[in-house]
Amino acid sequence: MSDPIPPTMRAIEITKPGGPEVLTLVERPTPGPGPGEVLVRAHAAGVNRPDLLQREGNYPPPPGASDIPGLELAGRVVKLGEAVEGLREGDSVCALVAGGGYADYAAVPAVQCLPIPAGLTMVEAAALPETVFTCWTNLIDGGRLEEGETLLVHGGASGIGTIAIQLAAALGARVFATAGSDEKCEACRRLGAALAINYRTEDFVAAVKQATGGKGVDVVLDMVGGDYVRRNIEAMAPGGRHVSIATQRGAEATIPIFRIMMKRLILTGSTLRARPAAEKGAIAAALRLNVWPLIESGRLRPQIHATFPLARAADAHRTLEAGNHIGKIVLTIE
Repeated sequence: MSDPIPPTMRAIEITKPGGPEVLTLVERPTPGPGPGEVLVRAHAAGVNRPDLLQREGNYPPPPGASDIPGLELAGRVVKLGEAVEGLREGDSVCALVAGGGYADYAAVPAVQCLPIPAGLTMVEAAALPETVFTCWTNLIDGGRLEEGETLLVHGGASGIGTIAIQLAAALGARVFATAGSDEKCEACRRLGAALAINYRTEDFVAAVKQATGGKGVDVVLDMVGGDYVRRNIEAMAPGGRHVSIATQRGAEATIPIFRIMMKRLILTGSTLRARPAAEKGAIAAALRLNVWPLIESGRLRPQIHATFPLARAADAHRTLEAGNHIGKIVLTIE
């Protein structure tokens, strides 16, 4: 018999927009699963840059989503809502959520749950959903990356970057990555990057041109934005695809339209959080078919930089903001 579900739970609340100090451990009512949802007793939750933006007041949750931060978690299903198929109480899952990850319990659309891959811990599994959903939908659906093509990943040592390198390399692409230190560049090479460029000491455009014989790369996965977009265009091959997923150096860019025309480039991008559950469910199905075998065979593995207990969520945010991490930061929830 499963443990009884308590009426209240621990959760991290954003008391007001601000720095990490505004993250406060509170008691909240335990949610119940709605139709098509399951209630998950969380054991770990990933920490991501959108969480920082939400804490600062710059990325509010979509309508209907929990105001508790946290976009991914791993745990055990403890209750089924109406019309849920394919899951049972007691199943161990990891899941993408639109909010609510930093808590003991979360109500999750069942279609956004995936089984924890064989051989992974709860902590490792909690580091997967946001990164693999993002990488698959942007590299494959948006970027149309194919075997034999060349990919440039900015932020190669980040949580998304470390998964993007491994995923693209496993699918037969040649991967270049940028990172901000020699240590991070070495980590990128260890994960499968054919070329790792320290952007603090090298011009990534020149390095990419040299490595490709002047041709450039077929796909760019860009989480930097701002002035990087123009430079990315110069580093791209004819027919290339530029995929924007974040704007760490600014949300606006001046771009050379004639160069885009001459090179026949495609500039696209996406966000994930506000998409309907049905779309996220379709991505989850593709991941289970195409990515889960790579994880279970050891060809792709989430990189864990550090873990913090739920009560120390502020320290987890400080660590992420410092920018010295390689891979993911995860909260443990016991």
